[in-house]
Amino acid sequence: MTRRQPIPVQQPTTMPVHRYRAFEPVVVPDRTWPDQRITKAPRWLSTDLRDGNQALIDPMTPSRKMRMFELLVSLGYKEIEVGFPSASQTDFDFVRQLIEGGHVPEDVTISVLTQAREDLISRTVESLVGAHRATIHMYNATAELFRRVVFNIDEAQCIAMATRGTELVMKYAEQHLGDVEFGYQYSPEIFTQTPTDFAVEVCNAVAEVWQPGPERELILNLPATVERSTPNTYADQIEYFCRHVRNRDHIAVSLHPHNDRGTAVAAAELGQMAGADRVEGCLFGHGERTGNVDLVTLALNLYTQGVDPQLDFHDIDHVRRTVEYCTGLPVHPRHPYAGDLVYTAFSGSHQDAIKKGLEHLEKQAAAAGRQVSEIEWEAPYLPIDPHDVGRTYEAVIRVNSQSGKGGMAYLMKTEARMDLPRRLQMEFSRVVQAHADSAGGEVSPKRIVEIFTTEYLAEGVWSLTHAGSSSTNGQFHVRAVVNDPSGRDLEIEGEGNGPLSAFVDALREAGAAVRVLDYSEHALEAGGDAQAVAYVECEVGDGDDVQVLWGVGVDPAITSASMKAILSALNRAERA
Repeated sequence: MTRRQPIPVQQPTTMPVHRYRAFEPVVVPDRTWPDQRITKAPRWLSTDLRDGNQALIDPMTPSRKMRMFELLVSLGYKEIEVGFPSASQTDFDFVRQLIEGGHVPEDVTISVLTQAREDLISRTVESLVGAHRATIHMYNATAELFRRVVFNIDEAQCIAMATRGTELVMKYAEQHLGDVEFGYQYSPEIFTQTPTDFAVEVCNAVAEVWQPGPERELILNLPATVERSTPNTYADQIEYFCRHVRNRDHIAVSLHPHNDRGTAVAAAELGQMAGADRVEGCLFGHGERTGNVDLVTLALNLYTQGVDPQLDFHDIDHVRRTVEYCTGLPVHPRHPYAGDLVYTAFSGSHQDAIKKGLEHLEKQAAAAGRQVSEIEWEAPYLPIDPHDVGRTYEAVIRVNSQSGKGGMAYLMKTEARMDLPRRLQMEFSRVVQAHADSAGGEVSPKRIVEIFTTEYLAEGVWSLTHAGSSSTNGQFHVRAVVNDPSGRDLEIEGEGNGPLSAFVDALREAGAAVRVLDYSEHALEAGGDAQAVAYVECEVGDGDDVQVLWGVGVDPAITSASMKAILSALNRAERA
């Protein structure tokens, strides 16, 4: 073996990296959020019907919007952003449909978005007349880039726009929403690209107008509308804001992360650790560009830590199908918790670990006199019990050319109720892998059972026509009729210290040289008419022409099943 040389040094690219500069973090030297833990669910707001819908190539029809709204209510969402009524007649009409049709439960608050312009605020308030509970969510641009490039306003003008907009919301709400349990939400847009001390200044100015108190909450929403930094930087910004905003006890600090860098979930979790009370996002991460934070992943991440997310995802496939129907977009097979393949192992070592883990859970439950669903979950490669979200174990293990004995053994046990001995597992895995290599792709559970049946249980040149045994003083005598490779029915007799050894002795009369190396058996199911299965490892042949092969036999009588298993090994030797 030659000595390995050092790994070659990576080389610079020709990509114009000089055009970009690092995100400037806020300085929080005494940050406390890294020591915090999330021990309760945040307040959730779904913006699937607003931020999610506006990002679709084909926005939802009214009927699909209603389907989405009903799904969100059924999952347990108490705050749902339902549209941007001042920007779209379709959105305005949908808000009216929800209210006038009585579709909003009394414990659900609908939210609508508006910019900080009087005509838009007036129209937004108009959309909410007759609602039971409603929130107006107003925003204006505070980020330096937007103020300079898009709106050409300075900080003072920006603060004036936010406070004037808040005054107008209060004015029109007082005029038209007297019977509505009304709330207010303000977003400095884009919070993460706004100097954090200026974001605090703007929000304090808004709060001064709104005057939050014990029965007059103000929601301050802090959007990472474009994700520009690592999640820890977002957490620093949130902690800084929570420390410096005034009247904190009567303010709900809300997060609105997007996923441009692929870390929205982490940003939302660290933001909660930094003091946020509320999270806005979409199911499965729908939303502009790379999407809003995924509320399904956030909720079930909590669930895996023993924290009730207060959202009900017990039937994740129903949720996925409904969202796919409403949005016209598929959920990726690898999507956390919901994808087709997320509870699936193809790797042999993973399959073996999962098989043993599930068996260990069954033993623990049996010892405690309880069901597996009633004991603490702990299984290799499965952070959550698939049953808890409406999945089954049937798809946990799937087989391809990379799979090992554990996967095949698990599927044979679940699909055919056969508990294969370890060395038979190893032998059969080679058979399946050979099939997978030649056929390509995945081998279905049904196909695995078919391969097993063809390999071990199919009719062959050796077969058992009749067998009987008796014993005297511990010595067994077997008389049997077998069909041999020439097609003859042979009557054979033999003796041994058990029925199996007596049958092996009898087979010598038929010219078969076979020696039993290992044996196991079990019933295939409970009951008086149950079939038995026997697994026998045999050494077949004489001299240098010896093969070690497993045989399998099934019969109502265990002795006959064992004899059939020996003949199965002989048949496999003939085919080899």
